[in-house]
Amino acid sequence: MATAAPILVLPEPTSVVDKSGSSPATWRPPRRSYWCTYARAWITVKHHYGLTVTVREKRALICMLRTCATSPPFA
Repeated sequence: MATAAPILVLPEPTSVVDKSGSSPATWRPPRRSYWCTYARAWITVKHHYGLTVTVREKRALICMLRTCATSPPFA
């Protein structure tokens, strides 16, 4: 049984136009309450496909992960 590839789900349809292929280094979801979920999904996709993360992207992801509740980022 194959597992489905991870995908990123944006919080609002208008976010697709705003994001336009940008990484977290240059774009974040408009709703701060979604940052944690988005950062976790971004990291999951990068890991699944063996993609690298730039220094700026890593800094942005760390910032977004700090908005997570008390649960660990990858429980």
